[in-house]
Amino acid sequence: MSVKNGRRYGMIAGNGRFPLLALETARRAGDEVVVLAIKEEAWPEIEKLAGRCYWISLGQLSRLIEILKEEGITEVMMAGQVKHAKIFSSIVPDWKLVKLLAGLKQKNTDALIGGVAKILAEEGIRLADSTLLLKPLLAELGVLSKRKPSSDEERDIAYGRRIANTLAGVDVGQSVAISDGACVAVEAMEGTDAMLDRAASLVNGKPLRLVKVSRRRGHLLFDVPVAGPGTIEVMQRTGTTAVAVDAGRTLLLDREAMFARANELEIAVVGCEPEP
Repeated sequence: MSVKNGRRYGMIAGNGRFPLLALETARRAGDEVVVLAIKEEAWPEIEKLAGRCYWISLGQLSRLIEILKEEGITEVMMAGQVKHAKIFSSIVPDWKLVKLLAGLKQKNTDALIGGVAKILAEEGIRLADSTLLLKPLLAELGVLSKRKPSSDEERDIAYGRRIANTLAGVDVGQSVAISDGACVAVEAMEGTDAMLDRAASLVNGKPLRLVKVSRRRGHLLFDVPVAGPGTIEVMQRTGTTAVAVDAGRTLLLDREAMFARANELEIAVVGCEPEP
């Protein structure tokens, strides 16, 4: 099937606003997107924006490939989050995924998605950059909020980036919480929000700083860091006064609302040069 004035490709959709924003952008561009929505994760609103929408469960790799082939899709992107804990604890794999999992040397997200990408390539399906439709939403370099970080915040951010980049390099997590020159918590499978809640319970009211980095990869195919208004609300709740992200490699969703709330709460937001 062809699209008269646009492109046609597939999207594997997880949770959050990321896939919805990508689909809205595709619609404005005249592109058609066939969505494979993860039952355990994707929001129901996705059906209204998709050219076609198929609901599949985590672990149905064979069905995913079957749908893409039936639809004539040769390019697919991943958009939205799938909680890491679900990937490795709640998944019910089909035979193709069982075979893939059995061959993994490491049980982490990079290895799993890398294996899926290889299988898709063998079937003639290319995994595309997950930020393909949302390049304007990537964080810029420099101070992005009205308030600049204080000297104490800058010190904590610099320290946190050293730790976070080391952890991201071995696929542990992408975020850390820093307070008064100490690493209070590191993100693993629980996600950033839960990490900040845990960190807040440990510091007895001291201010926290959030540092998010991207994986040290040469691509943005999956697991792209995301921040938005919800991030700011969690920061306000947990006493987190500043957040640093990788410029050009972090999606800032609902930017106007995010920055309006950050400025209202005098939270500092900074885009940093990604580590090579």
